[in-house]
Amino acid sequence: MVALIAVLNKRGEDATQTAIKMLKTLKLKEAKTFGIASPTAVRIGKTIETLQDSKLGAPVMIGSVFSKTLTADSPQPLKLKDATLVFEGEIHPTVTGESDVEAFIRKAEGGFALAGAKTDTIIAGRDVLGIYPLYYGENADWIALASVRRALWGIGIEKAISFPPGYISIITRLGFKFKPVKTFIRSKPKPITMQAAVRRLHMLLQNSIMKKVSGVKEVALPFSGGLDSSVIAILAKSSGTSVHLIHVSLANQLETEHAEKAAKELDLPIHVEIYDEEDVERDLPKVLWLIEESNPVKTSIGIPIYWAAEKAAEMNIKVMVAGQGADELFGGYKRHVDTYLRHGSEKAQEAIFKDITGMYEADFERDVKICSYHDEDLRLPFATYEMVRFAIGLPVDLKMEQSTNTLRKLILRQLARDLGLPKFVAEKPKKAIQYTTGTSKALRKLAKRNGLTVNDYLDKIFQIAIKDDAK
Repeated sequence: MVALIAVLNKRGEDATQTAIKMLKTLKLKEAKTFGIASPTAVRIGKTIETLQDSKLGAPVMIGSVFSKTLTADSPQPLKLKDATLVFEGEIHPTVTGESDVEAFIRKAEGGFALAGAKTDTIIAGRDVLGIYPLYYGENADWIALASVRRALWGIGIEKAISFPPGYISIITRLGFKFKPVKTFIRSKPKPITMQAAVRRLHMLLQNSIMKKVSGVKEVALPFSGGLDSSVIAILAKSSGTSVHLIHVSLANQLETEHAEKAAKELDLPIHVEIYDEEDVERDLPKVLWLIEESNPVKTSIGIPIYWAAEKAAEMNIKVMVAGQGADELFGGYKRHVDTYLRHGSEKAQEAIFKDITGMYEADFERDVKICSYHDEDLRLPFATYEMVRFAIGLPVDLKMEQSTNTLRKLILRQLARDLGLPKFVAEKPKKAIQYTTGTSKALRKLAKRNGLTVNDYLDKIFQIAIKDDAK
């Protein structure tokens, strides 16, 4: 697990102390080492204080906070032949320059964000789906990138922009020069039968899960007992990895009984954690601080993800797999059906494609930042390049019927049936996590208790959390 920063001084002055200041914002519970590097030298210490007196004398600096997920993981930054590198992701490449970064992004599988330092230059890149967060920005003195917006805010860069997935950027004192390397193109759906499509989906998902859990003895899986998490659970179980289901919820929610029933059918252990409004109020500042915005929907989803990651960490399980992406890929939202009914398949495909290419900002960045804080490596089997290309090319009628009563994600439901999942799982209507766990309702009640709207209440708590962090 790595969180990264990169910074360049526009006046050519030493950027060492600014890099260290940015590193201090990258707070992981289980940080093992802190590292900074100029284009020619690397310094790594067990605490941030051990780097405090460093003076590398370079206007270009990169840095990282490192925690160990797998035994093969090594502290960063890395020293290369003519550059230094920080890399956050599932795989560790050997990158030696701009052309290699471009080739790596084009060929690599998995999620990652990277930054390399060469003389007077930063080279940065992000995977095609944007699974790992990366933000960039500049002001009169600095050009910078980081895994969290707070690192940019802390050096006076107010506008932290999400780095475009599948791009590289060559960064000099003149600013950012972006180049698309690997992106998605909306293509015309190809005719295919449901049977053939399900076979292809099964193969892609099984292969993805095998790669996500390779070398991992046990994984945690946030579990609702719904379609997405149950399909992931049964395929992960068949891979030979020990799967621990984690169900979190406020008290007296119907979803808990359903999750326990589904876990019994899957013959997998389930760990149920029940919370109350006081727990929501207690953890809300930390969740807002982690997701770095006060959006009500993202917050009400982020709270149960925070609880699930916290529980996985308590169980000393380092890898968490989850079903994010399935709704976007296979038409899982009511708005997809509404568009299909009102405007036809072409507009429905357009709406689905827009959601697919926006997953990184809508979901992945939030979830990875939350899990990383708890030292959890979040892995998303639906979020692969080949899976997305497959989903983009599917006819819309394999995802939903042109009816108000359609269950949606028809192809995934058929796969669930083929895998032997019970009818109460395969045909369970989609219910958003913020409603099934009760967090959305809890936030409304807390806001009302404080005499505020939900938006104003969350914004107030968010501003306090950011100010407290800056002290």
